[in-house]
Amino acid sequence: MLLSRLRRRRNGFGPLDKAIAVVVPLVLIAVGVVVYLALRPDDCAGGLSKHDGECVGVTENAFDADDDVKGLIRAVADENERVKRAWESPEKGENPIPYGRIALMMPFTSDDSSAMTAAMIQRALAGAHAAQLRANSAGGPHYQLLMAHDGKDLDQWRPVVDDLGEIADDRESPLVGVMGLPSSTPETRDAMNSLSRHRIATVGPVITSADMNAPYFFKTSPNNQMMVDALDHHLKKNPGEKKGFLVFDSRPDDVYSRNLQRLMEQKFDAVYGLRKRSASFLGATGPAAGIPQRFQSAAQKICVTDSDTVFYAGRDQDLPALVKRLSQEPSCDHRTPLRILKVGIGLEPTLTTDELTKMLRDTKTSIVAAASVAPSWERQKSGAPVGLRDFLPVFDKLDKRFDFGAKPLDDGYAIMYHDAFMLLANAFDRSFTDANEGRGGTEKSPSPSGTPTKDDVYNTLIDASIVDTGETTRCIGCLRGAAGTYGFEKSTDTEQWPVCKPVPVIEYPAPKGGGSLGTYRTFQKTFKNGCP
Repeated sequence: MLLSRLRRRRNGFGPLDKAIAVVVPLVLIAVGVVVYLALRPDDCAGGLSKHDGECVGVTENAFDADDDVKGLIRAVADENERVKRAWESPEKGENPIPYGRIALMMPFTSDDSSAMTAAMIQRALAGAHAAQLRANSAGGPHYQLLMAHDGKDLDQWRPVVDDLGEIADDRESPLVGVMGLPSSTPETRDAMNSLSRHRIATVGPVITSADMNAPYFFKTSPNNQMMVDALDHHLKKNPGEKKGFLVFDSRPDDVYSRNLQRLMEQKFDAVYGLRKRSASFLGATGPAAGIPQRFQSAAQKICVTDSDTVFYAGRDQDLPALVKRLSQEPSCDHRTPLRILKVGIGLEPTLTTDELTKMLRDTKTSIVAAASVAPSWERQKSGAPVGLRDFLPVFDKLDKRFDFGAKPLDDGYAIMYHDAFMLLANAFDRSFTDANEGRGGTEKSPSPSGTPTKDDVYNTLIDASIVDTGETTRCIGCLRGAAGTYGFEKSTDTEQWPVCKPVPVIEYPAPKGGGSLGTYRTFQKTFKNGCP
């Protein structure tokens, strides 16, 4: 019998052997599929979904992003979870704390040509999280900070807006509004118009292109026109030799640079001859279209025309390359001072490195900037906005924990993202109080019908205004932000740009006596008694 079994095995598989031969590979394949699905690198964490190779969408949870912001993302996710617990499962003896949700819509990943650098992303998120912590340490509603990743090039905004539209309909934990949209691009314009169609109030912390407007889109930074006006105010007192030169980014799809070039030509051509003396370059931000940051021709023309005032219509990321090219240009004798006029949120730290500072000093070159934030505010005992003192302690704690690098406030991103969050949170707080007055509800225990809608938030924002009484000027419902006290007007003239926002004009390297060249206030001429 044993011999016959051996003969059968030698001659082929038996029925049981054949069954096993079929089942085992199927089991192994199934196990492999399960393991692959669980571990495959293409999966998106935190509830995001893949679009064109990027994990995008809206989430309150941690997800994979640039290394510089992973710790901050985890901190935001932890605070979001704490806020949810305080509403769903409060501590014994505590009332549930209602909360709203504010979405931060921007890239959380970057590369060499993306809309935001890794450092910008880190500082922007830090400013928004600092505002979240401040708001959640006070009475009234608390806030989740939703992270709405729309792709490193801002081009994946559609699935993000779709998600936000669904979230906006949740009345228990409503969407207060959206902040972010960090760059003046066609994609940003499409996104803000789509959010307006959803009637979602949206705040652009660092948008400055004067033609970036939509019905529900508010801006906390002054626009290019306001900053050009601030430069004009400075130049009328300091005209120089009036030998001007315009350097502009030639990318046709860069809304910011196109708008700034047009405004500078309109304002300064008659006095400084910009249409006769100009040169273009290709900025590094955007898809490949040639070699970026080629400034040789511009530097040569600046020097051979003996220009003393250069008007720069480009992004801060590209300006260090122009400074370096000017310092190396043989046709420049560097015996007469040269100033480069620019606008922006603040002073990008790459403009104030030891290497670049030495180049500026050695070549008698200075950068004169109209900005939304003055780096010197942090160090001044007087002259800084009153609201800055409430922001700094919270931000400093985050800086010690996560290390935001050198000069983390100089570019203004952290401060302006903080103000954008606070603007929405303050509007929700005021709307929440109004909605619960006379309903028997309180801030800690609202009535069922006392939750503000997104329309309530918008109406509260648009009613924050500057009032000229004839004898004085008052600010009603204005934001006391880290970058100043300012409001908005229900007017086609303002298009939701900040009214009475300080626009400091700064000089670097700072001359003797400091780098501040005065402060301009937006729309200040429209008030008989000036801004409050």
